[in-house]
Amino acid sequence: MELEFPQTPTYLTRKMAKALGEFKTYISNNEEFVPNFGERRRNGEMISTAFVESTVNYVISKRMVKKQQMRWTPKGAHLLLQVRTKVLNNEFEEVFRNWYPKFRTAA
Repeated sequence: MELEFPQTPTYLTRKMAKALGEFKTYISNNEEFVPNFGERRRNGEMISTAFVESTVNYVISKRMVKKQQMRWTPKGAHLLLQVRTKVLNNEFEEVFRNWYPKFRTAA
């Protein structure tokens, strides 16, 4: 698509041209990672990450708030999220058993 800019570019048109050029470069460089949402919708696939963001907020948000008595570091929150995900997926006991083989026998 061609855009027409005035003969004498203004500060705003130069700024817009630069931003559009950077955007085009970004899209071109990441084309393989940009999902085709129309195709996904037609195939009944999920097109939103809102459920993931909601889960992350639910799992770690309270500890990242400064008003709380204890605050997590980004690394601590990342580790907590890994553990919490394993627990929610019913995988933590197996991981724990790999760390500590004598933990208890599998049911």
